[in-house]
Amino acid sequence: MSYDTQVPPAAPQQAMRNGLGTAALILGIIGAVSGLIPLLFWLAGTLGVIALILGLVGKGRVKRGEANNKGVTLTGAILGLVSLILATVGLVITVTAVSDAVEEIDKTIKDAAPQDPTKAGGSSGDAGTSDKGTADKGKGLADGDSSVYDDKLKITVSDPKAYTASEYAVGHTKGNKAYQVTVVVENGGTKKFDAVGVLLSARAGAEGVEAEQIFDEKVGAGFQGSVLPGKKATLTVAFDAPKAAKTLTVEVNPGFDYNPSQWELKLG
Repeated sequence: MSYDTQVPPAAPQQAMRNGLGTAALILGIIGAVSGLIPLLFWLAGTLGVIALILGLVGKGRVKRGEANNKGVTLTGAILGLVSLILATVGLVITVTAVSDAVEEIDKTIKDAAPQDPTKAGGSSGDAGTSDKGTADKGKGLADGDSSVYDDKLKITVSDPKAYTASEYAVGHTKGNKAYQVTVVVENGGTKKFDAVGVLLSARAGAEGVEAEQIFDEKVGAGFQGSVLPGKKATLTVAFDAPKAAKTLTVEVNPGFDYNPSQWELKLG
């Protein structure tokens, strides 16, 4: 007498979801290479943000056992951060070069302009400047205050609120506190405003140490696109500050032909 023994089929192995990590690596590589060319700072910045976010999300999948490409995912996130850094450097280089070129053109035009004979021997006065001015007049603004420029561009920064950075956040140091602020750009002029060039930075405490900007799944991307006349753009940004810091100085520079404005914010 014989008996047939049937072995139950093995449970199908869960398919690994490695797509986000791979995409982060590819975009991070392209972004980092683009960042080596200053004029492509916009491309490096865009790809860097996407790569960083995909890398952080992909790292979460690895931790949950849904993916097994930890090295690829981590490399993609790191390259995304490198792309953002290179994009910032490229923006500064490009803005500086354009500003120098504009100043040189203005100087050439001024030198070539005929002198008014009625003012011979007198002062010709100020030649003007491309800076659009700022409402703070060299003084730090308080939370909720607005800096209004000559072209009716208005920047407003809210009071800081405690922020909980994600486990895989970049820019947050263990033991420090994270704070978020809301930056609102309102275009009250007659021409569209390119918000991509808005630069944000911060310092914390009486010593004025750098408050590093935090990048995770919820915050970190800068302003994108343009703001049409009569419209607003709102951005939430988070900064890392020492635990004992009582103040946060946030600086917003709308672009190379604007003066930056600062807000002196109290930390709770």
